[in-house]
Amino acid sequence: MTVQGIKTVLHPVTDLTAAKAVYTALLGVEPTADSPYYVGYESEGQQIGLVPNSDMTSPLAHWHVPDIEAKIAEVTAAGATLKSSPKDVGGGRLVATVVDPHGNVLGLIQDR
Repeated sequence: MTVQGIKTVLHPVTDLTAAKAVYTALLGVEPTADSPYYVGYESEGQQIGLVPNSDMTSPLAHWHVPDIEAKIAEVTAAGATLKSSPKDVGGGRLVATVVDPHGNVLGLIQDR
């Protein structure tokens, strides 16, 4: 099963207001989603997200896949371990994470 590529990168932030100013200036566009728990930007086919109060310690790239359960089964059979099971984050979007044998966290996203 092929992936659709990395289309979403989430950045953990401690000060959402300060981060929003920097990313708005960097990307040259206003956020498409702006709430106290998530600020998101669409830029050149990429979703750039700012996530306050997250357990992430660094930016996390998310691979878009057509079937998240099948992809989890495939990568865990190949040696990855499940970090977080698929969770609906709204609008039917499922998000999960796995860890490769080297400790790298990989995000997976399935849209409706």
